[in-house]
Amino acid sequence: MKTLRFLIVVLISGMVALACNNANQRTASDSVDQAQDVNDTSAMTNSDDADFAVKAADAGLAEVELGKLALEKAADQRIKDFAKKMIADHQKANDELMTIATKHNITLPPVISEDHVEKQRKLREKSGIEFDREYIDLMVKDHDNAVSLFEDASSDAQNADLKAFASKTLPTLKHHHEEAQALRDAVDPTDTTTVQRIMP
Repeated sequence: MKTLRFLIVVLISGMVALACNNANQRTASDSVDQAQDVNDTSAMTNSDDADFAVKAADAGLAEVELGKLALEKAADQRIKDFAKKMIADHQKANDELMTIATKHNITLPPVISEDHVEKQRKLREKSGIEFDREYIDLMVKDHDNAVSLFEDASSDAQNADLKAFASKTLPTLKHHHEEAQALRDAVDPTDTTTVQRIMP
């Protein structure tokens, strides 16, 4: 009887955990889509500008979350220092974007998209030097995409505030991209224990 009762408890616990996990995945998956859907009908700016704001917010939130993960798991101090900068710079940009979005009634995603959730999940499985390599490679790719996104907005955005925000933030993103490339190049593919130090 006790065994049966125990099995029932375990089964119920598993079902609850699965339901919570599915709910979290739906929230992440829907966050960007829902924001874009709302903006199609309520934003006080054109759809392209609103889409830029949503994508920029999603990217910014992801950089903060990934930076926190790097502070927790990175093996090399240079990677951790870079992660600290990502958190500080992107949180500042996120706050500025939120102010603009509020002013123009643009809805931003409250959590990162499913794509970024999946990247975060895979990265969390890594450790040590393998984590450092995966994280900094992801930073190069993410900032390459971000630079392209912000370059387009800095020249094509119709909303003056968003255009100014893109132009102001772009140099920082380019600098992040350059730093990430330098750190990636400093990782020795033949060394499984350390990251080569780069000159300051």
